[in-house]
Amino acid sequence: MRHRSIIKKTLTGAVILGLSQSVFAVTDEEFHALQQQFNQLADQVEENSKSSASDTTIGGYGELNYNNLDNGGGKTLDLHRFVIFLNHEFNDSIRFFSEVEIEHALVKDTVDGSNDGEVAVEQAYVQFDLNDNSKANAGVFLIPVGILNETHEPTTFYGVERNPVETYIIPTTWSEGGAMLSGYYESGFSYDLALSSGLDGGTDIRGGRQKVSKAIADNQALTLRLKYTGVSGLELATTIQAQGDMTQDSSDTINGATLIEAHARWNVADFTITGLYANWNIDGDGASAVNKDKQDGGYLEASYKLNPGFGIFVRQNEWDNGGIGDTAKSQTNAGFNYWPHENVVLKADYQAQNATAGDFDGFNLGIGYQF
Repeated sequence: MRHRSIIKKTLTGAVILGLSQSVFAVTDEEFHALQQQFNQLADQVEENSKSSASDTTIGGYGELNYNNLDNGGGKTLDLHRFVIFLNHEFNDSIRFFSEVEIEHALVKDTVDGSNDGEVAVEQAYVQFDLNDNSKANAGVFLIPVGILNETHEPTTFYGVERNPVETYIIPTTWSEGGAMLSGYYESGFSYDLALSSGLDGGTDIRGGRQKVSKAIADNQALTLRLKYTGVSGLELATTIQAQGDMTQDSSDTINGATLIEAHARWNVADFTITGLYANWNIDGDGASAVNKDKQDGGYLEASYKLNPGFGIFVRQNEWDNGGIGDTAKSQTNAGFNYWPHENVVLKADYQAQNATAGDFDGFNLGIGYQF
């Protein structure tokens, strides 16, 4: 390393200068011994410098999307997300993770509320190694449910926009404050058990995310995920979450809710098939009165990588957030991803929706990165 050579030369030069000015001579053996000592000192300085620099790491991801949709969907160009990771390792068993996101490029104060921008801390937690097979997280973390909620960098999924099932049924991105215990085993089984803040939107699942901003914590949520990855190319997982009151208010007519999610992903050579289903069961007269006590959705996706840098996909999405009348929504996406680098992706897809979903047919283009 160049700085190591500089350190050695500087230290050695100082020694030589000092010795040249002394009144006594130093033997070759003594000088060689001194030189070795200063080489060791230089190595130690370099190692300490390297260790200090590697304790804190910076990363991030982002995506720019262009949407051209019919029937009022409009033509928009949006820096959808700009995210920075800042992580630090205190020692071999304690570390810190954080994620700060800017959505839609900017945030400004508007009278009519037309600005869509947002700055949010999506993760800020300390992780402790309990033993070789288990960890504990405390702070703000992503809820272990579905596929995209924990892994949503644009280079990791097909399609310009995140799928609607993991947007409106699983309200990705969904983070809460609390504590989580995770265990991993060589057999391929793992578990995550979390006690965290809960939603506060009643039957409005996505709108109920409190984002740990002075979150009302009268009623917490308990989440359990079980996952199996013991067969190469296969992932099976299921999550169950229970919350005692979906409005954080025991005086109204909406009570608790249970979320059940399951998904499977199977990769064989260059072909991958993914299936996911999620279901909310909301208790209380207030939910049933507006026919929103049952909300569910699922999708099936098939993708094929023609080569390491180019893949095609097709995905069928079906979801229903309830309400009066016909509320079943449907959306089909088909397109491709091109990775000029493993951490950079160019995307294009065409979407077709039914009338209930908005009938926003058209195409989407995007570029994304992570580092």
